[in-house]
Amino acid sequence: MQLVVARIGRAHGIKGEVTVEVRTDEPELRLGPGAVLATDPASAGPLTIETGRVHSGRLLLRFEGVRDRTAAEALRNTLLIAEVDPEELPEDEDEFYDHQLMDLDVVTTDGVEVGRITEISHLPSQDLFIVERPDGSEVMIPFVEEIVTEIDLEEQRAIIDPPPGLIDDRAEIASSRDADEDSGKGSEAGGA
Repeated sequence: MQLVVARIGRAHGIKGEVTVEVRTDEPELRLGPGAVLATDPASAGPLTIETGRVHSGRLLLRFEGVRDRTAAEALRNTLLIAEVDPEELPEDEDEFYDHQLMDLDVVTTDGVEVGRITEISHLPSQDLFIVERPDGSEVMIPFVEEIVTEIDLEEQRAIIDPPPGLIDDRAEIASSRDADEDSGKGSEAGGA
């Protein structure tokens, strides 16, 4: 199975290095020297990583045969694709590959069916499940521990505990002022 592990960005310097946008939780495994990666578009590759280093928080790679800025710039926006055994699991038991999460049924902790994961969006701050509901509409669910309480691969489901308003239109609005009026006492900034 093929997984996109990075996207090539700008050329860096004049000796053929490029910046990469990492799209894997295991860059040291997938983007190390000697790794041979397929590309999209296919005409750009395959590419073999010669060296890699971190500079100012960005991963820089140099590929065999890419020796100058012009050749490096020609690779811009190319996707790097690694061949991965579909049975392989991430080292951390709380991590998952996208292919493991696709098509999982999403249900709430009290058993209400929400829908099925059709896409996973990787944002800088967090990942989002794009879930298609039975009526064909979509809902976005942040893939964070507070909301996605369990991933059960054997049962092929993701169990969520959504805050009010995430999967329905009924958001509960509570303010400290309403609580103060109900209790008959005032307090600063919501107390406790």
